[in-house]
Amino acid sequence: MCRLAAYCGPSIPLKNIVTSPVHSLLKQSSGATKSLVSVNGDGFGICWYGAEKEPGLYRDVLPAWSDQNLSSVCRLIESGLFMAHVRASTHGETSRSNCHPFVHKHWAFMHNGQIPHIGRVQRDVESELSDALYHHRQGTTDSELFFLLLLNSGFEDDPIHAWKTAYERIAQHHSADDEPIRMTCVLSDGNLTFAFRQSSDQNSPSLFQSRQLDNGGHALASEPLDRLSTNWQAIPENHYCILNDDGVEQHELH
Repeated sequence: MCRLAAYCGPSIPLKNIVTSPVHSLLKQSSGATKSLVSVNGDGFGICWYGAEKEPGLYRDVLPAWSDQNLSSVCRLIESGLFMAHVRASTHGETSRSNCHPFVHKHWAFMHNGQIPHIGRVQRDVESELSDALYHHRQGTTDSELFFLLLLNSGFEDDPIHAWKTAYERIAQHHSADDEPIRMTCVLSDGNLTFAFRQSSDQNSPSLFQSRQLDNGGHALASEPLDRLSTNWQAIPENHYCILNDDGVEQHELH
């Protein structure tokens, strides 16, 4: 499984979340502790929002710990809203177009988990996408296809309804013989950041929300970025949260 992190609050260098903490996302790429897979070396990506609506995006197929540019990028770029992901692939070859986050216009998306039966439903789901969304697809992952399905389901106007519609669309063809569907997803439009945990076996990949950080911001991460467990709260299964400058709202998925 992959590892991910997101931040919202006063502008900070990306390194404060991605590379500097004692258990940063960079550290998790080679030493995850809350996953069956401790090494996440099938590429990485970061995206950040700035003066323009569409986020900046930097992705590569190298393991995060092998990219000599990552530390400089994270040291020099500052943002009040950014997302980062290190990949352990479950579907789709290792290529830059398959690395998260995925971006469409002002939306960014990253996923930790799997849709094991994607091959059985892929053609039908692709046929439901608008022409613009279908032609935007660049990679071959289940994650990117689900992102486009969310947008096609109206995430822009009603995020929670769109999530339920997209998840149910995928789940309706899932069988008992398949591996479980596991979805821990984070999306942002540059203002609000949404995170969801839902699965077919009540065992989605872990996700934690920080208490208020020293600068007043908040973070989401697959694993706590420091060693102080009291600084982090686990987001329960079948819940979603909304992260903005005012903090984190957590709700149950009904």
